[in-house]
Amino acid sequence: GFSTLLGLLAIISVNLAFINLLPIPALDGGHIAIVLVEAAIRRPLSLRARMAIQQLGVLLLLTLIAVIFYNDIMRIVR
Repeated sequence: GFSTLLGLLAIISVNLAFINLLPIPALDGGHIAIVLVEAAIRRPLSLRARMAIQQLGVLLLLTLIAVIFYNDIMRIVR
C-alpha cells in the first residue's frame, strides 16, 4: 500500500544521498574532497586543476554508467 511506497521512496532517497557523498569529483562528495585538499595544502587549487578534476570525475561516472548499461543489456540478450 501507501506505507510500502513511502518506505521504498525513503530507501531510495537515503541511497541517493549516500552515493552523492562519495568522493567522486562530479558529485557533492568530490566538492567536499576538493575543499579538504585545499585546506590541507592551505591554498586554493587553480581553476585549471579544478576543471581537470571535475572532467575526470564526469568521465569516471560516464564510464561506470556505460559498463553497467552494457552488462544489463548482455544479461537480457543471453
